[in-house]
Amino acid sequence: MPHNWTPNAPDTKVVLTLWPYRSLPRKGFAAMILMAFLFGTVPLYGLLGTVFLWGILPFILLMVAALWWGLERSYKDGDILEELRLDGDMLTLTHRPARGETQTWECNIYWARPEMHVHGGPVPHYVTLTGNGRTVEIGSFLSEDERKALYGELHDFLKNA
Repeated sequence: MPHNWTPNAPDTKVVLTLWPYRSLPRKGFAAMILMAFLFGTVPLYGLLGTVFLWGILPFILLMVAALWWGLERSYKDGDILEELRLDGDMLTLTHRPARGETQTWECNIYWARPEMHVHGGPVPHYVTLTGNGRTVEIGSFLSEDERKALYGELHDFLKNA
């Protein structure tokens, strides 16, 4: 699961770090681009030495460029990071989106409580933290099973803290 509990982190007691799962690592990205280029050029081998090669080649290169752009955009959209820090009695949630401003939420740990919204949220089993007069989402980019596990861990953590 793409999260990590770090007990006794520097300057804090506990840090929970959440990030989206990457199903295609960078090596797989390079292999995919190479494979698309090689398989895209297979029809051109019969056209070597003809003028038709130059008519079809730009479309194959355009397809490889579009695949490159789409995968790069997917990587940039996945640059989301959430950190939940416990420093003394203060619980701080920091959300760093792929684009836009960093958002923070602070609450005394005594008043913080996790909630799971099985239905009615933007995603099934939507997890929120409530406290300090606000409700904030946490881990909405995780899969449904990961959100269920996260809720259990958050519930136990806040109960024991």
